[in-house]
Amino acid sequence: MHYREAIRISPTFADAYSNMGNTLKEMQDIQGALQCYTRAIQINPAFADAHSNLASIHKDSGNIPEAIQAYRTALKLKPDFPDAYCNLAHCLQIVCDWTDYEPRMKRLVQIVQEQLEKNRLPSVHPHHSMLYPLTHSQRKAIAARHANLCLEKITVLHKPAYQHPKIVNGGRLRIGYVSSDFGNHPTSHLMQSIPGMHNTENAEIFCYSLSSDDGTTFRSKIAKEAEHFIDLSQVPCNGKAADLINADGIHILVNMNGYTKGARNELFALRPAPVQVMWLGYPGSSGASFMDYIITDSVTSPYELRDQYSEKLAYMPNTFFIGDHRHMFPHMLERAIIDTKEGTIADNVSIVNATDLEPIMKTASDIKELIQVAANSDHHDDHHDDKVPEIVTPVVELPTTEAVTSMVLSGQAHTSINGVVLQNGLTTQQTNNKAATGEEVPKNILVTSRQQYGLPENAVVYCNFNQLYKIDPSTLDMWVEIIKKVPNSVLWLLRFPAVGEPNLLQTAQSMGVPANRIIFSPVAPKEEHVRRGQLSDICLDTPLCNGHTTGMDVLWAGTPMVTFPGETLASRVAASQLYTIRCPELVAKTSDDYVAIAVRLGTDPSYLKATRAKVWRNRITTPLFDTKRYASDLERLYHRMWSRCERGLTPDHLTEPWD
Repeated sequence: MHYREAIRISPTFADAYSNMGNTLKEMQDIQGALQCYTRAIQINPAFADAHSNLASIHKDSGNIPEAIQAYRTALKLKPDFPDAYCNLAHCLQIVCDWTDYEPRMKRLVQIVQEQLEKNRLPSVHPHHSMLYPLTHSQRKAIAARHANLCLEKITVLHKPAYQHPKIVNGGRLRIGYVSSDFGNHPTSHLMQSIPGMHNTENAEIFCYSLSSDDGTTFRSKIAKEAEHFIDLSQVPCNGKAADLINADGIHILVNMNGYTKGARNELFALRPAPVQVMWLGYPGSSGASFMDYIITDSVTSPYELRDQYSEKLAYMPNTFFIGDHRHMFPHMLERAIIDTKEGTIADNVSIVNATDLEPIMKTASDIKELIQVAANSDHHDDHHDDKVPEIVTPVVELPTTEAVTSMVLSGQAHTSINGVVLQNGLTTQQTNNKAATGEEVPKNILVTSRQQYGLPENAVVYCNFNQLYKIDPSTLDMWVEIIKKVPNSVLWLLRFPAVGEPNLLQTAQSMGVPANRIIFSPVAPKEEHVRRGQLSDICLDTPLCNGHTTGMDVLWAGTPMVTFPGETLASRVAASQLYTIRCPELVAKTSDDYVAIAVRLGTDPSYLKATRAKVWRNRITTPLFDTKRYASDLERLYHRMWSRCERGLTPDHLTEPWD
């Protein structure tokens, strides 16, 4: 490495240390990079770039307070430093530090505009652009600059254009899924069943992994069920990797990363396949000339907002989003309620989940039924009949509730009642790590209670389980208004990250909300995270950037979600999920409407019960969690794309209605 030679000749050459740090960072040697930047700063404490580089290491490692401090130092030394300014703004967003929020946003937009005008690479990353008040054309331009970077990188390979395959004699459509997230990652939690559910008579499925095997069953399931599974992490050269894809004769190549960690968009820039498509993993446009379509739907990406996208819109008949929850969490298909003998019986104070509830029923001294009438769906669903649907939940009176209470209070993992073992739902990681991660279905009977999380048993619990960067001042304004209008209510959030908690509490208190009305919990393992959503009454979605996977998680728990869609893709996914689960009444048209819907749910107990019963029922009867149907619809959409290509037509919007 040339930098080592420069340091040998001149041991106090700070630039060489900083540059070597950049190289080590690119090689994923984080510790080595950290040492280089630190040494550069020791040699030259006024070296702004080294402080900014050090900050980036802290940021990527999740040490946000240290990153903020280092970016601030860099900006003191060099006030006109766009990268440091925009990265600092993102760090402050992560921890909900909204000091001088308006001027910060104004300056950030100004920086981006200046950079775009000068044809520079913007300091705001495409994946963060939906968080700021940029225009659609600015967001698309940011993405386009990153796409052009990929095109520049591949020019050095001097590769001639690929020949693309045709389908001969009624052969199969060859579909290639490219992702760095085939493993324990939210993307796999959503789509792990799809490759194996395609119709092998019509489609031949290839999965190209950009990451090595993480040893999880998410990885092994996809590797086993896809007809072909190719590990491209062993082929670091983009040219060679693209050659392999092209040699496989892929017709439709699917980009599941966009601008997320682990992406190799250079593969797509080389155009190894005739049709290239964005799907699921990235919540926005690629801005890339080499991506033809984006798979979306009419709610997420209305036709009138098509100019936001560089790709042509390709509509799924329902939401483009999918979740594998039915396969991963079948123990949540049913639940029983433990009668706490506190008077009124609620369906979300003390809950039991299991794939088989029979043992707990047998041990009960008495079983009652909680009958909830589901609110009507606005559309007919797949199991429609004329009877008003009722949700019947067994209420179990145990011979003693002391054992369960004692288990929860002491934090012990199990208790036994008449020989039936009940597990404390907080302890899944201690007893079976694969059940905790969602790789296996829990075998035990799991107890989930408000007591475990310090939630008041008689309160209306509003929740949001997103990372805190998705909250902005206008969202908290709405939440505070809701909490104030529903006196017996609390807001349940996650320490995601923990350093955001004091900032949010302080802001809410300055708006007149006492600290005890907002309850924070730690981030939980996947299975517990999904299961504990049952304890909440209502989920309040973040309008700026919705819960995407988190939206699916909360709906699988049977909890209604209120959303207020904006114009970006990232702000409309929850609305798309709610339309598919036949709950359009939970999609607000204005911020006042959002507050009104949430307040009505919190103050009208019969409406809340009916809405909760409707969501609980519709997650099974509508297409939202139906992976088999989704795979079939997706395949039909691929055939629509291929039909145009085969006829020599350029890609066009595929937005016509489905039969």
